[in-house]
Amino acid sequence: MNARLKLLLLAVALTLSIAGAARSEGFQSAAPDALLVDYESGATLYEKNADVQFPASALVKLMTAELVFRELKEGRLHLDDTYHVSEHAWRTGGAHAHATATFLDVNSNVRIEDLLRGLIVQSGNDAAITLAEGMAGSEEAFADLMNKRAAELGLQHSNFVDPWGRDDPAQKTTARDMARLAAEIIREYPDDYHYFGEKEFTWNKIRQLNRNPLLGNEPGADGLKTGEAPDNGLSLVGSANQDGQRLIVVVAGLKTAVERGEEGRKLLEWGFHSFEPRLLFQPGDVVGSASVFGGASSEVPLTCDAPVKVFLTRGGQERLTAKIVYRGPLAAPVAVGAQVATLRVWRGQTLTLEAPLRTQKAVALGGLGKRALDASVELATDLIRGALAKN
Repeated sequence: MNARLKLLLLAVALTLSIAGAARSEGFQSAAPDALLVDYESGATLYEKNADVQFPASALVKLMTAELVFRELKEGRLHLDDTYHVSEHAWRTGGAHAHATATFLDVNSNVRIEDLLRGLIVQSGNDAAITLAEGMAGSEEAFADLMNKRAAELGLQHSNFVDPWGRDDPAQKTTARDMARLAAEIIREYPDDYHYFGEKEFTWNKIRQLNRNPLLGNEPGADGLKTGEAPDNGLSLVGSANQDGQRLIVVVAGLKTAVERGEEGRKLLEWGFHSFEPRLLFQPGDVVGSASVFGGASSEVPLTCDAPVKVFLTRGGQERLTAKIVYRGPLAAPVAVGAQVATLRVWRGQTLTLEAPLRTQKAVALGGLGKRALDASVELATDLIRGALAKN
């Protein structure tokens, strides 16, 4: 059900030009799939086929890294712990496979921190397999962990079959899922994110450079990962921080490494210089209300627990619209602080921002008469809806 937005601020905002998820103001990326989001607010600045699946390739190593970071954060794993390099990891992911490798020695024991650097900086398949086997016993068992964690993070269109990214038709992702995963890593693992910004790593006397083309070429760029699918092009998930604003960019389907880097850099530069932020709501502001069934009050105020920010294009003309969406009316009693609704903001016809809304106060169960009245109203409403649906 859509509740009416009650603050004048949003009514005024309807006339403003807002940066959203459409192809904005004449800017076009050459990437077949592209997404640019503001990290803090989650606002989409640009998108193109952001929910279309493409081969995940080495981008799956972001999911591998997230699982390792989580174990480190929760104390079940430590940087100085070691994992054994199996013959499978050596043969499948090492130099014998003619792919990206850390050049780990078979039957050696390697520190978690070195494996992480091999995974992230060198994109080493052998490091990814060694981490997976050490944590879960096998690649297959680790893939199950990856997909379970992906579901928890809301990566609705991704599927993982291994920790390193072999060419498999079942191994898919989307630009939106990768941006969401990147934001999770940046937000939840600040002590580990720095590995993505390291420009080189040497192991076994073999020095390898980070494959991220944004590092050193885009001001403020500090991560994340590249991918390459044999028949479907090159991809990149990147992030940069300039003047206190962090953007996350995803591009996929590019034909050359040069084009991949250029498209990622152009999107970031356009994003940093083409928009100005507008704060719609501060944390704790009342955004609107939701109807309550059978309660002492017939509605409950809804608030946001984080800043709600959108971005205006300089000289743009598209309109902003917004709705509060929830399944209702809510059934009393209603607890204070319950997340019951979502604020959705559109630019034109395209969704650009979603923000969770919580109840500002509790609503107790109403008296018998109030509940009977609400039941009658709801029954009448359902009958009207049914009649309209038939017509």
